[in-house]
Amino acid sequence: MLTLLYTRITELAASPRAVWWLVIVATAEASIFPLPVDLMLVPMLLANRERAWFLALVCTLASVAGGLVGWILGAFLMEHVGMPIAHFYHADQRILNLEAMFRHYGVWIILAKGLTPLPYKFVTLAAGAAHFSLLPFIAASIVTRGARFFLEAALLRTFGEPIRDFIEKRLALVLFAALILIATGVMLIEFF
Repeated sequence: MLTLLYTRITELAASPRAVWWLVIVATAEASIFPLPVDLMLVPMLLANRERAWFLALVCTLASVAGGLVGWILGAFLMEHVGMPIAHFYHADQRILNLEAMFRHYGVWIILAKGLTPLPYKFVTLAAGAAHFSLLPFIAASIVTRGARFFLEAALLRTFGEPIRDFIEKRLALVLFAALILIATGVMLIEFF
């Protein structure tokens, strides 16, 4: 089943509409969507390595746009939209903790959390709820999300085929490692 899902995602990643799907997933992931955008970006990078920089740029810009949506939801609709999103992910207290941290550490929260597997939607909602200044939020989001996606692009562009072979031969192990990274990111919220 995992192999079938991986094959389907790889086919979609190579389709003519893949960039539009990447925009949709990256935008939604930064504000409401539960799955990391990497599930779409990595197969796209592997399927089309010569467009790695373009794909990283598209993913960065779409993620920052989604971050703005999350910021707006947190700033103006936290009670009616933001907290129900947080509640859906069982992250009510995490969002409140992040909101308090924004008041003390500001832009450093975005820079630290944006590179981790921590769901970025939590950062964007909390930044909005704290009414963190929009221009530093956008700048830090561009830096941190860009660093993450361009690093992925550089690695996959450089080492594409060996990484593709590794993923295809050890798909279950790769997905398990990704799950551990995501769980680690979520647990980091508890400590900050």
